[in-house]
Amino acid sequence: MTLQLEIPDSVAQAMRLPGRERKKRLMVELALSLYAQGILAFGKARQLAEKNHYEFGQLLGQRHIIRHYEDVDMQEDLNYARGE
Repeated sequence: MTLQLEIPDSVAQAMRLPGRERKKRLMVELALSLYAQGILAFGKARQLAEKNHYEFGQLLGQRHIIRHYEDVDMQEDLNYARGE
């Protein structure tokens, strides 16, 4: 299943971002927000943001977003450490 969001043209045009950066930046912002609210786990949020493990962790730190750490996160970290 794919989910599409519609942003009115007037809102998209009001964004202070070049058109080619909008989608990527919005996906990062959405991923950070959903992670901060506990709606998405770290792995899924970084996937949405299209960032690797390290990059997404850096973004969280820059935004002062506390890292949620659960069993599923530990397993993802172990898999990442094993190169999986």
